[in-house]
Amino acid sequence: MRSSFTGLLATALLASLPFVGGPAHADARVLSTRGSDAAPPAEVLSTESIRKGFAQRFPGIDITDVKPTPFPGLFEVQIGMDLLYTDAKVDYILQGSLVDARSRTDLTAQRLEQLAQVSFSALPLQLAVKQVKGSGARKMAIFEDPNCGYCKRLHQTLKGIDDTTIYTFLFPILSPDSEVKARNIWCAKDQAAAWRGWMLDGRTPPDADCETPVETVLALGKKLMVQGTPAIIFADGSRVNGALPLDALQKKLDALN
Repeated sequence: MRSSFTGLLATALLASLPFVGGPAHADARVLSTRGSDAAPPAEVLSTESIRKGFAQRFPGIDITDVKPTPFPGLFEVQIGMDLLYTDAKVDYILQGSLVDARSRTDLTAQRLEQLAQVSFSALPLQLAVKQVKGSGARKMAIFEDPNCGYCKRLHQTLKGIDDTTIYTFLFPILSPDSEVKARNIWCAKDQAAAWRGWMLDGRTPPDADCETPVETVLALGKKLMVQGTPAIIFADGSRVNGALPLDALQKKLDALN
């Protein structure tokens, strides 16, 4: 699942920078945005100046947040669910993991985990298709598109899961007819059966018409920075992007039980 930010930044850089060769095996990329002109006068280090500098360097890319890092002079720039790092003048951009060598902590992974957290109790579950397997004691919510191949793979995995309540937020973002399928499933007499029939067996739900929560769910996904499907949210608020294999999914659910 590729982030839209990666493409935007790559386009911006290719449009503004000459090619500079580098080691192909590098894990992180350091990108210089400095021109031939002398550096501007020193400015007060502030997140606001970084926002302005970034907007000048890369117009059209919306910054979600800017924070200082433990490394002096290095700032974290959040763009949706993506992180990168820059200096106070936005002369250099670093894409990759920031690691605390003393504790061997991947600070980037730690922050991404924090950003992915969702308050499960705050989710509007009444807007989701509800399926109860066994006792339904365990809970998970999934943002899914009816045309998502990885979502269909996940549903094959879910056949091996028991005692779980699954809330599916219909999130039609992939194809022109995704919203039509989402509407037909939501408006079906038995939503859960219609959803399973389509995702597992390819049975097209009959045309139906009713008021749907699709626009509200799309807005919710944007607020939660859901960037692709499936996006799985567990009862503890943790999030996993993509289709987990059965053993990993079972292990996660067992740990929360």
